[in-house]
Amino acid sequence: MPPAPVSPPRAWAEIDLSALRHNLAVARESSGQDVMAVVKAGAYGHGLENLARAIDHDNLAFFGVANVGEARRLTTAGITTPIYLLGPCFDDEHEEVVANNWTPCISSLHEATHFNTLAATADTTLAVHLTIDTGMGRGGVLPDQAADAITHIQALPHLRLTGIGSHLPAADEDPDFTRQQFDQFDSLIESLPLPHSELRIHLSNSAGLLGYKSRTTNLVRPGLMLYGVSPLPAFQEKLRPVMTLKSRVSLVRDLPAGQSISYGRTTVLDRATRVATIGIGYGDGYPRALSGNKPEVLIRNTRCPLLGRVTMDQIMADVSALPDCQPSDDVELFGPHIPASEVAQKANSIPWELFTSITPRVTRRYLDQ
Repeated sequence: MPPAPVSPPRAWAEIDLSALRHNLAVARESSGQDVMAVVKAGAYGHGLENLARAIDHDNLAFFGVANVGEARRLTTAGITTPIYLLGPCFDDEHEEVVANNWTPCISSLHEATHFNTLAATADTTLAVHLTIDTGMGRGGVLPDQAADAITHIQALPHLRLTGIGSHLPAADEDPDFTRQQFDQFDSLIESLPLPHSELRIHLSNSAGLLGYKSRTTNLVRPGLMLYGVSPLPAFQEKLRPVMTLKSRVSLVRDLPAGQSISYGRTTVLDRATRVATIGIGYGDGYPRALSGNKPEVLIRNTRCPLLGRVTMDQIMADVSALPDCQPSDDVELFGPHIPASEVAQKANSIPWELFTSITPRVTRRYLDQ
């Protein structure tokens, strides 16, 4: 018997790799520094291996990941760019870090000593970065501990300090604090007994590299902006969206005034309305929190308001302005015409969460336009 046919997806995300490369170029041009491309959380929901392969040979300093599981996936995929672990590892992960020569950030003397012991056993020298806590509060040594930490790491024969970094907690929200943080970090770096001039010094995320300048850094860590969203709205026009979330119309019906729509009957039609049912919902990662906050979708190049609550698998839109709307019409949930930042705001969320919430049920289609 011939194989059974395979239906097209009900919901899919188009991933524009040329837009990714464009945004990477913007990060380089804006900062004038080397780049660590942050690809944690499945490259912000865009697909870890495919996104990494697309820019693996683009002269990056590092790929930044959150944990050893992500690092392992990149190594297994044959990625050649060095891999940097952005947060502290558990003790029982240290041996794998050493074995694969991934670069960890060090937040404590215990970590440094344990890594050194494992590196000695493996007869190797492990490159490490020291993390300094200048306001994030989730890892790193405090500024007044930094000099002693550097001395301690330098005394460990199987570690080599190759970088120093910190993290910005409010570069997109609190410019006064962020300017003070930049000055504090730069002044600290200028005062420290640095072991050599080739150290990677890094502080800036996307908002940091777009909106601020450092006296000492030579490496930036863009994340969100690589995927086409600027955390500082003034710079949005420089970027191109990488992900376009799409679905299709499954039904079009003419419903009378008085008809209720979706769970809870939060919407009752006050006029005869043409209603399209669309094959996506919060089970795909389209936020239920959009319900009641005037979200729109794009059908036939026209913005159409959603009706009622977002359900697990389907949503409904008012297509009264589209007499030609029919089943199988494409629907843009966010992308070039409906910004992800707009959808996130209406869901009382942030673009980071929106992207990383898109579930595996949504097919990723990779385009190189």
